[in-house]
Amino acid sequence: CVGFVFFFFKAVYMCELERQHPQVFQNQDKKSFSCLEDPLPAVVGVTYELCAGIVDKPGLSLEEIACGEVLEECGYRVPVTDLRRITSYRSGVGVTGSRQTLFYAEVTDQMRTGDGGGQPEEGELIEVVEIPLEDSMKFAYDETLPKTMGVIFSFTWFQNNIAPKLPKK
Repeated sequence: CVGFVFFFFKAVYMCELERQHPQVFQNQDKKSFSCLEDPLPAVVGVTYELCAGIVDKPGLSLEEIACGEVLEECGYRVPVTDLRRITSYRSGVGVTGSRQTLFYAEVTDQMRTGDGGGQPEEGELIEVVEIPLEDSMKFAYDETLPKTMGVIFSFTWFQNNIAPKLPKK
């Protein structure tokens, strides 16, 4: 299986709200935001995403931060030595210009130490998702499933670099 997370993003929700209810944003005072009689369900703000985090812990390497995020969001304790650095790239170039570094790690049931799910006190609503390997590219290109380019790129990288080396069933 290929695993990643299903994550609620306020920005995705607000974009969908603006698309479906543009009148809410025409008069941007506090009253207009509280008058939506038919609010959208929270699920419109949910997106399939790679396990990720902000690099905000001085003294920790990118690898150590990545391992911490895998534990927090997915519930797996991955040793730093088990991470494989894939590449770094820019995302959100028109807004934030964020630099992201993509790592790959294989996990086993023995590495599971909890359920994951993120930090609810930080507003995180995360569900760990597993996709059967044979369905991964269909999932990656299914436009009806909201996902980031990082998900599509990682699935493509996996299919080109890891899947060919797996034992055939």
